[in-house]
Amino acid sequence: MTLTPAFADALQFMCEHHGDQVRKDLAGTPYVAHLMSVAALVMEHGGNEDDGIAGLLHDTIEDAGGVEIEAVIAERFGPEVARIVRAVSDTDQMPKPPWRERKQAYLDHLATADLRALRVSAADKLHNARALYADYVRDGEVLWDRFSAGREDQLWIYGEYGAAFERRLAELGQSEGSTAELVATLQLTVAQLAEAVAASGAAGR
Repeated sequence: MTLTPAFADALQFMCEHHGDQVRKDLAGTPYVAHLMSVAALVMEHGGNEDDGIAGLLHDTIEDAGGVEIEAVIAERFGPEVARIVRAVSDTDQMPKPPWRERKQAYLDHLATADLRALRVSAADKLHNARALYADYVRDGEVLWDRFSAGREDQLWIYGEYGAAFERRLAELGQSEGSTAELVATLQLTVAQLAEAVAASGAAGR
């Protein structure tokens, strides 16, 4: 796959809208690192250029402009990119609805998501889960203080993501293949995180 100038344009657009944001880690990693990682995972697992662009922009509706930015994405990068970004956004409201309500609604939505949206969403959740695991190994229980939802909720939602992806892929006849590999790696990473928490003696306190 050869990328077109649209991908470079999307990189610039992404930096314009997320360049001042940072990750929830002690190092203050630029948020664009996550977005680039998601796009890479998407394209490494069968996504085309539009899917990669959706990976770059997957948080833009949610965190950088709501419905107004959705219209801009559709005009600048095409309706299919905008559709995927919308499909992987858990809200366009500011302030955001309560955490549990948003996450449950997102899980319910995954039951009807198509393969392209599942790929982007699974790449997003996998990169986040990997970051959680690495940060927990390094920082321990202080990690959870950085989030609006704590340890039990985080372990719950990432476990539920993996199960929801697996169910939907089976319904789509995609239980094997590149997106299923993303989901399997997500589930393995979540299991490693849960084991690390249990080994620290924190689980059940």
